[in-house]
Amino acid sequence: MATVSQAGMEQKYGRPSFFDGGLFELIAWSVLGAILTLFSLGLLYPWVLCRLFAWKINHTVIDGRRMSFSGSAVGLFGNWLKWWALTVLTFGIYGFWVNIKLEDWKAKHTHFVQ
Repeated sequence: MATVSQAGMEQKYGRPSFFDGGLFELIAWSVLGAILTLFSLGLLYPWVLCRLFAWKINHTVIDGRRMSFSGSAVGLFGNWLKWWALTVLTFGIYGFWVNIKLEDWKAKHTHFVQ
């Protein structure tokens, strides 16, 4: 259980940096995401990624400050279509950059809670 010190910093086991998500939640989001992605033929994959990013980031505390994810599936979907089109147009070469672009997009939408 996380505690808040007098300086307003969260701590867990006396550590200012920690992750407080649970295994059951991770399994549930992962299974739900796989089912939704499969049944939507991949159209809901950006939504699934956003939910997993949000779960991981919202349960992370760095130096006593909780993090927050503000990305939306609609915003990611537009980028996803663009990245997919560039990958097709370059015969797969752009696909090597898609993970980097995705990490950049995730970082752009990650903030500290004020």
